[in-house]
Amino acid sequence: MSVAGGLPRAVERAIVHRCDALQIFAKNASQWRGRPLPPEEIREFRARVDASGIWPVVSHASYLINLASATPTLRAQSLDAMGDELDRAEALGLLGVVLHPGCYTAGNEEDGLELIASGLLELLRARRRGKTMILLEHTAGQGTALGATFEQLASIIAKMNDHRRVGVCLDTCHLLASGYDICSPEGYASTFKQFGRLVGFDRLKAFHLNDSKKPLGSRVDRHEHIGQGYLGPEPFRRIVNDRRFRGLPMLLETPKEEGRSASKIELDRLDDRNLETLRALITAGEAGGSGR
Repeated sequence: MSVAGGLPRAVERAIVHRCDALQIFAKNASQWRGRPLPPEEIREFRARVDASGIWPVVSHASYLINLASATPTLRAQSLDAMGDELDRAEALGLLGVVLHPGCYTAGNEEDGLELIASGLLELLRARRRGKTMILLEHTAGQGTALGATFEQLASIIAKMNDHRRVGVCLDTCHLLASGYDICSPEGYASTFKQFGRLVGFDRLKAFHLNDSKKPLGSRVDRHEHIGQGYLGPEPFRRIVNDRRFRGLPMLLETPKEEGRSASKIELDRLDDRNLETLRALITAGEAGGSGR
């Protein structure tokens, strides 16, 4: 949800849409530095989250951050920016910060994974008393982007000595784009069997539910409305009814309605439609964890 007008307005927008969980940007996602958060704004945000019952709330880190970069200036900027993201999330009482692991700009995949892990460990060691988690987002695999395979995510976590404050966020569009077939029952079962074996369901802390404008293995990250892309409704039906994922936040990053006022608290009809589509897929009973 948009934070236009201040962070507490995002909670108001979530309430209007009857949300159970919420994702925000705690600062402008396209800028290195964010505005300072006044103490009164932080207090109001936390109070509104508590009163709403919405939980968990996560933030998404700036798209500029690239902890896999070997370029000293970019790496220093990325470490500073990610540290700021963690501090903001801690002040706001968020579960975690969703982070695209990064793209290696020199060297190779292994070098990039090592840079990501060492950078994140450095940030967490400087914040030993913190509770906010780092949620590594599984990526679509474009270019030299890391985090597109479960093996890469597992490698980062292992290089961080299995730190208790690192988790994973799975994006359905990215899964399809990176080559994981979650459309067929067999592919769905196989995908999550691999995830459980390589990463572990204890590390899974959130989903991004997005359909895809591009087909399986395209390595192109283009989000589509639920049920209207190459995923279709069935993978979402399985996910929202899978006992293994009960209680996990499932967050929409689908296109918003255009031409609306950014500052008003009003229903976004596209968000509302996507949410209703997902809610309609939830069955009264419980689906098994076998991919049915």
